[in-house]
Amino acid sequence: MKYIDGSRIKDILDKARNIRSERVKDILNKSKELHRLTLEETAVLLSLEGEENERAILSTASFVKNKIYGKRVVLFAPLYISNVCSNYCTYCSFKADNNLFERKKLTQKEIARETNALLKAGHKRILMVAGENGSLDKGNADFYVESIRTIYSERYGENRISRINVNCAPLNEEGFKKLKKEGIGTYQLFQETYHDDTYKEVHPKGPKSDPDVRIEAIDKAFRAGIDDVGIGVLYGLYDYKFETLGLLMHTEHLEKTFGVGPHTISVPRVKPACGAEYTNNVPYKVSDKDFKKLIAIIRLSVPYTGIILSTRETPYLRDSLFDCGVSQISAGSSTSPGGYSGSNEGDKNTQFILNDHRSLDGVVMSLIDGKLIPSFCTACYREGRTGKTFMGFANTGTIKGKCAMNALITLKEYLDDHSSEITRKKGYALIDECKNNLNEDERKRLSKIFQDIDRGKRDEHI
Repeated sequence: MKYIDGSRIKDILDKARNIRSERVKDILNKSKELHRLTLEETAVLLSLEGEENERAILSTASFVKNKIYGKRVVLFAPLYISNVCSNYCTYCSFKADNNLFERKKLTQKEIARETNALLKAGHKRILMVAGENGSLDKGNADFYVESIRTIYSERYGENRISRINVNCAPLNEEGFKKLKKEGIGTYQLFQETYHDDTYKEVHPKGPKSDPDVRIEAIDKAFRAGIDDVGIGVLYGLYDYKFETLGLLMHTEHLEKTFGVGPHTISVPRVKPACGAEYTNNVPYKVSDKDFKKLIAIIRLSVPYTGIILSTRETPYLRDSLFDCGVSQISAGSSTSPGGYSGSNEGDKNTQFILNDHRSLDGVVMSLIDGKLIPSFCTACYREGRTGKTFMGFANTGTIKGKCAMNALITLKEYLDDHSSEITRKKGYALIDECKNNLNEDERKRLSKIFQDIDRGKRDEHI
């Protein structure tokens, strides 16, 4: 697999088992200074066992996450526009030979209805997802472009979708340039597994069967001008320690080649999926305990990145992972085309089984109860804080102030326009509490924007 040296990863993991405790303290102290960890340093943390070591890793990750992003947690929803797929991924309901599955490619009218349903719920950020029907296909790119325009054009009162991230099949550079021109945010594509033999086993045929085409797509997106990309591992396909180092080896390649690493890293685990027998006996199942540990280690190794968690996980586990490093979550999600406007037929048409069925309002209230700030902010893209510019703010921890202010602005908009009464009361109390942590100039600026919101203005940001 291009850019991934599996033999080196195994050698690094072998050597990491014999590191002394003094070295561990040095690594954790380096993380507290927001410095990237090497593969060797990351391997040491992955190899540590025992409750004391795990507590040290988790507490350091909490410190780093708070130092960079503060208490804000970004919310979004996936919008599936198609489940038509040419691949045969053994772990996914969308696989081409799954006859238990109803195939659907939404029309633009249906996409508009889905968007309107998300807007009514209060969403402003979405991840547009499509099954991988063909590869490097011009027709796919044109469908994505038309869908992006439809989504951006929808309105619910003064509210609109202000950021569309995209998870779709690899395109050629011309296709990626089309997405960039339409104003997308992050282009997201998961390698799924960085272990070459496993990759070929779980992707036996179809466009996705070539791991190099997959991994090179991220490079093509960069070359096409998309400067924010998202990568990820589907944990459970192979040993999580190997996969984490593979993910970070990919990160090193991006940093070296393009001067910037992934804007986001996603950490899904294999979950049951209709018609995908592989998910019934996951060969490298990751326990909740190891899951927390690996998320914390990714936060320490790549402190600037946004770590994304989906509704694959239970509410209890999701709520416990913010301190470990998670900074973005999906909420009120459907993984079926037509799922938000009521035209889906339940779990049999979803990509995988969800474990968090809370509404967006329920997730918002849970975050507020945990003294976290729900954020629908998309300011960085409107202000040009992307790619290297964003990393400059994140690496120094200075993005935190902008995140906190914009999170409070978008939270007030959500509370005024969409929330239940109990969430509104709790949210206003949290806003008042958070104002006390702002300086005088920030409080004055926030008060002025809040007055604008009260007069009906929306989408202000700093």
